[in-house]
Amino acid sequence: MADLYLKALTSERRALWAECRLKGLAKDTAQRQRIVEIDALLAAHKAKQDGKPTA
Repeated sequence: MADLYLKALTSERRALWAECRLKGLAKDTAQRQRIVEIDALLAAHKAKQDGKPTA
């Protein structure tokens, strides 16, 4: 079964990353900060799926 939460986060991250690359946005922009947040959410979700506790 497809993990829709994982798909949604990955899709949002890809779109933001493409926008940042296209526009050449700096690291302190809202889009780049959201990418960092999504990375943390993805890591937590993958750890939860693997049954590992998040620290």
